[in-house]
Amino acid sequence: MKMLRSIIPVLVLLSPVVALTGCGRAETGPAQAAKAPAAPAQKAKPKILFYRNPMDPTITSPVPAKDSMGMDYVPVYSDEEDSSSSSVPGMAPVKLNGHSLELSGVQTAVAERQVLRRTTRAVGVVAPDESRIRHVHTKTSGWIEKLYVNSMGQVVRAGQPLLSIYSPQLLATQEEFLRAREAADRFAGSSLPEVRRGGADLLEASRRRLELLDVPRSLITQLEKTGKAQRTVTLYAPASGFVTGKEIYEGMQVGPELDLLTITDLSRVWVEADFYEYESRALTVGRTASVTLPYDPGVRLTGRVTYVYPTLDPQSRTLKARLEFPNRGLALKPGMYVDVEPEIEASEGVVIPDSAVIDSGLRKVVFVEKDGAFVPREVNVGSRGEGRAVILSGIEAGEKVAVRANFLLDSESRLRAAVAGLGHSGKDGGQ
Repeated sequence: MKMLRSIIPVLVLLSPVVALTGCGRAETGPAQAAKAPAAPAQKAKPKILFYRNPMDPTITSPVPAKDSMGMDYVPVYSDEEDSSSSSVPGMAPVKLNGHSLELSGVQTAVAERQVLRRTTRAVGVVAPDESRIRHVHTKTSGWIEKLYVNSMGQVVRAGQPLLSIYSPQLLATQEEFLRAREAADRFAGSSLPEVRRGGADLLEASRRRLELLDVPRSLITQLEKTGKAQRTVTLYAPASGFVTGKEIYEGMQVGPELDLLTITDLSRVWVEADFYEYESRALTVGRTASVTLPYDPGVRLTGRVTYVYPTLDPQSRTLKARLEFPNRGLALKPGMYVDVEPEIEASEGVVIPDSAVIDSGLRKVVFVEKDGAFVPREVNVGSRGEGRAVILSGIEAGEKVAVRANFLLDSESRLRAAVAGLGHSGKDGGQ
């Protein structure tokens, strides 16, 4: 037993040497010690500042603790606290390593200086050109004797007969004209210039009255040749177009207040479209625009903006604009819905994807990748279009911005800023 006690201290002293040789032999000496590689210096672990409740970040504790559900408080390290400085109030930079970046799904894009050609699209409704609509009325009371145009949608040409009307007033006016013509012929042989002039003036007044009652010039010429009044008077189409309104039938009594026929020229039509407020500044009179037809996308017509309405619709918050288009082949029919694409001026500047901008209503924020962290930065956004946005200030060309999962960065940034603020204030809500 005494011998065993004397051997144990020797084995304890030799055990490090045996462990180094691996076979019971120790290699020692200055040369061998020089060959041994130096142990890598370990990076100092960040200091724990405090602990926060995983379910409520406003609750912190200076020592490890558990919440009411038994979950451990999350430690907040000094490197996280140092990254809390940000130019955007209430937000802090977010550091993500390679693995965390891959799991979060954050993707970046490079801000580039380029020209952004903005396009917009709106739904328009085709309407007839109001300056090409003609209403046919009679200026005297009467009855429709014959109707030459008796169906809606019928095509008429300028000068085509529309209807024949019997009017006692028109008949009496014709007879007055014939008597004035006879009187003028008698007075023409007088030796007195005043008498001759009076007969001519009377005839001219009778002729003028027939013209004012829309009696065709051909009928007046016929009266002068035949000397016989016509029972009915034929009214002719004042313009070419389609019959878009008809309120009469044969044998019907009519008066000046009745709209007999409506003739609409559809060779040029209007398209009225509603645009949002932010698009209204690009709507100027004379700007070109194009329309495509839903039933035939291959048809593309080019027109221009002719009028922008001065008032905004208070319900839809849109501004109405009127565009004028030639209607070749009658491709545009009144009441039809079409897609309107007005030409909008281009903008030049630093352009980033529109998805990178987080709009909170009060400010617009973009997360910029810098030194391994995503730093929130407030920006001023200009024109937008085609999924991109022009940044007027806040970002320089060449910087990388987060374009996907940036709302995760936003929530984490606000959380870190809130925790950092609690750490600075020294409040203790721990258990």
